[in-house]
Amino acid sequence: MTEERVTNETAAGIAAAVAAGRLTAGDAVETALARIAARDPGLNAFTDVTAERARARAAAIDAERAAGRAVGPLAGVPFAVKNLFDVAGLPTRAGSTINREHPPAARDGALVRRLEAAGAVLVGALNMGEYAYDFTGENAHDGPSRNPHDPARMTGGSSGGSGGAVAAGMVPLALGSDTNGSIRVPSAFCGTFGLKPTFGRLSRAGSFPFVGSFDHLGPLARSVADLALSYDAMQGADPDDPWQAPRPIEPVADALAQGTASLRIAVAGGYFARGGEADCFTAVRLAAEAVGAYRTVEIPEAARARAAAFIITAAEAAGLHLDRLRERPGDYDPAVRDRLIAGTTIPAAWVHRAQRFRSWYRERVLALFDEVDVILAPCTPCRALRIGQATMELDGLTVPARPNIGIFTQPISFIGLPVVAVPVRVGGGLPLAVQVIAAPWREDLALRVAGALESAGVGAAPVAG
Repeated sequence: MTEERVTNETAAGIAAAVAAGRLTAGDAVETALARIAARDPGLNAFTDVTAERARARAAAIDAERAAGRAVGPLAGVPFAVKNLFDVAGLPTRAGSTINREHPPAARDGALVRRLEAAGAVLVGALNMGEYAYDFTGENAHDGPSRNPHDPARMTGGSSGGSGGAVAAGMVPLALGSDTNGSIRVPSAFCGTFGLKPTFGRLSRAGSFPFVGSFDHLGPLARSVADLALSYDAMQGADPDDPWQAPRPIEPVADALAQGTASLRIAVAGGYFARGGEADCFTAVRLAAEAVGAYRTVEIPEAARARAAAFIITAAEAAGLHLDRLRERPGDYDPAVRDRLIAGTTIPAAWVHRAQRFRSWYRERVLALFDEVDVILAPCTPCRALRIGQATMELDGLTVPARPNIGIFTQPISFIGLPVVAVPVRVGGGLPLAVQVIAAPWREDLALRVAGALESAGVGAAPVAG
């Protein structure tokens, strides 16, 4: 099998080839390492490459297969993780200069262990916005991750390296985190599929936190089937994560074949139908037409939800960083430091009101799922901006770019709903994406709709370059 063919295969394709003996795990890993060496210098997606570890792991998988023993559903699949995941032997940077001085992690994070238990092979750690407080993918210490479709453009953040590595074909699968949109924004800007599971679904043990009540971990990939396979491999209870919900394992990969004929699919109107560039809404229209979504619903008070999410994010993040801010303020990205310091000044009464509103908002949004199964909405209000771009035009107004990239993602993660970001090309330009939103614990429905969009040719994640 040629290098190009292996590189462009999905995780599912690589695993099937390894299981059948058409490809060795060693060859799959060497192809990924070669692509990283060739492409990453221009894209800056990786902060660490774990080549020695990856080769040893691949050799063990090949030995298992040669001995006639079964290999896992992700056997030989190279993957990488945002550098807020613990990786044994590496300090957990979380995009910061302070954390890289910490001792190396003693063991891998929970989701890294689960993917490797399924046969996947870790090849490195990925660039990210400092402490995940970022929508752009620009890191003051490691440099910006660059969009494979146009290296002068942002990848989006804070899982910018994850989006860039997958979109560039360096790995077929990556892990990111999503607090206010940090899986979905890079998916939209880079043109990958991304899954933000229900809050509490996947273990967060062995990852550096940002906002405890919002943080989610999940995969980015070039196909919906790859999202489903990796998601299934990562499910399961973990006593090391006190935030994880006591849910049974609920596999979704087999559900993709069920299609969408029985589903009630709607489009989000109101707040989600204004405030962005026209092509963002064209992408939603194309997706709606492809899956027969002709009903519109309005998510109530979404603008207020975004404001409340800002308050809680700032307050919780500031509390987490207070000691570091006092001791080493000069070692922070100034933009991140200033937002954290601002969070320390938020009155407790504001946070209390934001949390009360959050409960009200959650009840109102969940009531919509009595009438519909899935809701489609834009992912970002624009295509990838230029690296360093400080402002953007929305609705005829010049607004700060960084906070406004997440106007459509924040009201959804605010209440922990599962979402699949589906890349959509409109007009031949840079990628855009739609959010496929479902009720809590119904990742299967969101993935079925995403799979239908992929099958219809509306959702596609081509390798850049």
